[in-house]
Amino acid sequence: MELTKESESFYKEKERFPDSFEEKKLGAWPPKNKADNPLLHNPLVRQERMGCGWLGAIFEWEGVLIEDNPDHEKQSWLALSQEEGKSPPPEFMLRRIEGMKNEQAISEVLCWSRDPAQLKRMASRKEEICQALQGGIYRFRAGSQEFVNVLTRHKIPMALVSTRSRKNLEEAIGAIGIEGVFNVVVTAEDVYRGKPDPEMFAYAAQLLQFIPERCIVFGNSNLTVEAAHDAKMKCVAVASKYKVYELTAADLVVRWLDEISVVDLKNLADIELTEFGSTPELEMEVEEEDRHPPPLTATPVSVLIWIGQLMLLPVAIRKGSVCWGKQEDYIGI
Repeated sequence: MELTKESESFYKEKERFPDSFEEKKLGAWPPKNKADNPLLHNPLVRQERMGCGWLGAIFEWEGVLIEDNPDHEKQSWLALSQEEGKSPPPEFMLRRIEGMKNEQAISEVLCWSRDPAQLKRMASRKEEICQALQGGIYRFRAGSQEFVNVLTRHKIPMALVSTRSRKNLEEAIGAIGIEGVFNVVVTAEDVYRGKPDPEMFAYAAQLLQFIPERCIVFGNSNLTVEAAHDAKMKCVAVASKYKVYELTAADLVVRWLDEISVVDLKNLADIELTEFGSTPELEMEVEEEDRHPPPLTATPVSVLIWIGQLMLLPVAIRKGSVCWGKQEDYIGI
């Protein structure tokens, strides 16, 4: 009866991942392990916990979930430089600012200004130009929507991170009809630095209340892989912008998200640490064979044998065999 009551109370309680993040109360960091709780004696509750709710998925937006046009980013920077009367940024500089926040790119790489008001104005203007080039048209990458539906069905918490402004990102999410899917959304207003700094991913894991080792990042560049590994997270690289062989630093490389199964995610996030209450298995030490010969045991035999006028003495016995030789050295027979 007690088992049934505990099970019924578990399923009647509020859903573990509410839609609005404000309803969550952040505890100490890092949070407790969600994989299992030894205090839960109900096997049904433990089975529910050990389903897929112990790992978190952190998605990037462009090039991972939706189709990305890299030319829009390049053209927006060139148009902004023309409006501000600055020299157009060269190609290598555009590659360097990839994934950064606009303010960070303008102040640290392009060096156009360091005034906070000017940085905010130019960053906002750059977003407006990029949105105008996008035209409000967003399209899922093949397999992305199906993969998100699978994670939703398995109740895997998901976060979305982007260096876009929150307003533009929420409009894009509404345009493709996936409102309320992500438990956490991290935008440019929430962090100070973009990639390759791991701040975005670390903050998303904190909001999801997961330790970094239980989070999997989905990105499409080596900057994402670097940031995810710096945050102690696993990374799945989507070969949308780069070739597969260029993303080999990732833990897993795919062309489309629907190539990944839930089992693959569990294997990526499957770690055993002492902080999770698991005791590492002790390996048995295998004794190596003694490559050195055993010590020689003296024999009391004092028989003299004459062979070709050579006097040989039975100087030692090793493993039951008699060794004959001169006093200086001996030969085995």
